[in-house]
Amino acid sequence: MFATHAPARIGSLWHQRMQTLKEYEVVRDGNIFGAGFSNSVLFSSEYEQARQQLEHLIASYHDRSFETVFSGKEISNECGTCYSLTTSQHLHPPTFNLTHYRNTIIRDLTLVRGVGLATEKRLRARGYQTLYDLARHPKYRSHVQPVIDCMCREDSYDIIDLVGKRHAKSHPLVLGAAGLHEPEDYVFLDIETMGLFSRPIILFGIGVMENGALNVHQYLLRDIAEEQASLYETILHLSGERKALVTFNGKAFDLPYINDRLGYYGMSTAACTRTPHFDVLHFSRRRWRDQFPSLRLTALEREILHIHRNDDIPGQMVPEFYETYLRTGNCGPLVPIVEHNRQDIISLALLFFHLMGGSYGC
Repeated sequence: MFATHAPARIGSLWHQRMQTLKEYEVVRDGNIFGAGFSNSVLFSSEYEQARQQLEHLIASYHDRSFETVFSGKEISNECGTCYSLTTSQHLHPPTFNLTHYRNTIIRDLTLVRGVGLATEKRLRARGYQTLYDLARHPKYRSHVQPVIDCMCREDSYDIIDLVGKRHAKSHPLVLGAAGLHEPEDYVFLDIETMGLFSRPIILFGIGVMENGALNVHQYLLRDIAEEQASLYETILHLSGERKALVTFNGKAFDLPYINDRLGYYGMSTAACTRTPHFDVLHFSRRRWRDQFPSLRLTALEREILHIHRNDDIPGQMVPEFYETYLRTGNCGPLVPIVEHNRQDIISLALLFFHLMGGSYGC
């Protein structure tokens, strides 16, 4: 079976839409003002290189079947069929110092309603050093107990909510709540789409830890009709107790996008409702906003993780590469999309563990 799965009219339709609805702008090299304020801008050299790469891929894979290019398997579920790819990468999560994290929470009096930094300073001068000390205070004791109860339950979702109401969402105590989970609880998520909202998701990337390795599960659409089955498989990874979602800009993009597509198919979003969500972009901004000019994942992986990608494609051009596959049936343009997504998952996990280790590692 060759790669031509979608009807020709579908490929033609998306080709027309991509020609009229491109969601990026090409600017000349060196135009830092044009490129500095938007994720939807490409330098002309990046664009030309990607176009040449696309032509090369079409020529190289013109007679290759889908199955000879991608070593995966077809999965069937109640929503249809989809194609699954699985790879593995050895990773070593940091050892989390839970005692240090607990002590940090216990000493943060500002988690109590009505206590700001100035009040905290005065309370410390009067001998109130911890939340347990403050529980004896005649004014604040009624507000302290809910905080202590939340801390003792060690429910990361509730702790994130508590800390987020008193501090920024990027506060280290929010990141530290991830340490209440085992590495096997983490679900690293990244998606590739046909553009901005209300267009199909064409690749779902999921990373999960098992036996000291990051297993990357990718659900690749051979045609648009497989999106619903791929959504179903993706949500299954978030089902079950103690799961924790980890993304890069997922609060603003990936998760709302997935929920939008679930709604399109009339599927439930319940699996995501109380799943604690750790958005690594937020923690990266807090940590490196004054250090690096760009905080994109690919930039941070170069600066922090010393990872340099070869033959990567700009994320903005993923829709064009996929549209070319739909239109021609040539699966060559899918190859860099799959690798781009796989590396995003690996770099996301590495960056997440790097930040955790720096904050609360042993």
